[in-house]
Amino acid sequence: MPTAADGPARAVPPAGSGRRLPRTLHPVAWWIWGIGLATAVSRTTNPLLLGLVLAVLGYVVSERRTDAPWARGFKYYLWLALMVITIRVAFRCVFASGITPADHIMFSLPHIPTPHWYAGIQLGGPVSLEATLSAATDGLRLACLLCCIGAANTLANPKRALRVLPGALYELGVAVTVSMSVAPQLVESAQRVARARRLRADRAKGLRALRSVIIPVLEDALERSLYLAAAMDSRGYGRAGTATRASRRATGALMLLGMLGLCTGVYGLLDGTTPRSLGLPAMLAGSLLCCAGLALGGRRVRRTSYRPDPWRTPEWVVAGCGCASAVVLFVTVGYQANDLNPSLYPLSWPSLPLLPAAAVLLAGVAAFAAPPPVRTPRGPGSGAGRPAPAQTRGTRSDTPSEALL
Repeated sequence: MPTAADGPARAVPPAGSGRRLPRTLHPVAWWIWGIGLATAVSRTTNPLLLGLVLAVLGYVVSERRTDAPWARGFKYYLWLALMVITIRVAFRCVFASGITPADHIMFSLPHIPTPHWYAGIQLGGPVSLEATLSAATDGLRLACLLCCIGAANTLANPKRALRVLPGALYELGVAVTVSMSVAPQLVESAQRVARARRLRADRAKGLRALRSVIIPVLEDALERSLYLAAAMDSRGYGRAGTATRASRRATGALMLLGMLGLCTGVYGLLDGTTPRSLGLPAMLAGSLLCCAGLALGGRRVRRTSYRPDPWRTPEWVVAGCGCASAVVLFVTVGYQANDLNPSLYPLSWPSLPLLPAAAVLLAGVAAFAAPPPVRTPRGPGSGAGRPAPAQTRGTRSDTPSEALL
């Protein structure tokens, strides 16, 4: 029988109602989905497809984000994307070069003479419509890439995502977990201090209010750091397992050779002049060597998994949607390759290829395939509008080291 100590009761759908229970999707599924969309975005400069990608990202984030602090940051990625487009267009206008006689000149900036050794770069001069549109589409593609990564970071719990790291990267994962938890903790501390100031009718502003805010926030951050250090020490952080010198040397050699193979394979795939036998085989060999090194290095770390995240049908569907979008735009079968990168000479409205558009819309299926997120209950008697009770020291959200246990 549930008691008051169990926290607020969640409404459980009756059997046969067709409603799914809220749960957190596996973070790796969201990252595969986001990276797949980012791969698809890197293949096109079509503004219609890029705008469709932004619409899909916004819809999925709005439908499947949680109430956690990191889930509120997608709007900042949108502002960053807008800044990227603005800076890209501004630089293209200032460094006006590559103007052809067929361009449509919009206006001219004052020309700044450059020395002869600065040939090829022109400061100021005429600004054409074609050059501006080219810069805008390039900036839009980079903005979409940032939003894809931002959407994955918004939907996936960063602490729980680091739990899937191999044992060889245990210390690195704990350090990243602690560093990623600093900003949300500072935000929560600042919100608590602001709430306390409102309850005390403290209306001080400017430098006078700065001291009453900074000191409590830093004090709270110091206390949380001490709690975290105690939790990490009690869980055996820093205690190495049994690893011989030969195994450590073998791990380092495998990782070094694997990274060399990965770099060689990526270079072979991106450079069209290299032999085809260099790219994919080198990448596969490097991946196998890295996996062997991680498996060998993970033997020295002994850890257990508390409440592991399940990988079920929704995870397969979400990850598959992102991978399918990347494959369709990467293979270029069933449509013209020029539709992905429309030419600006002559100026014309870009066409929307149906198959790539369907692949982008397929990524939006994640909003329906993913289970409903776990949100804080809202309504009468649920504590809405009141400050949330302080969490105990043993909760998972207050101890980032549990993310890797």
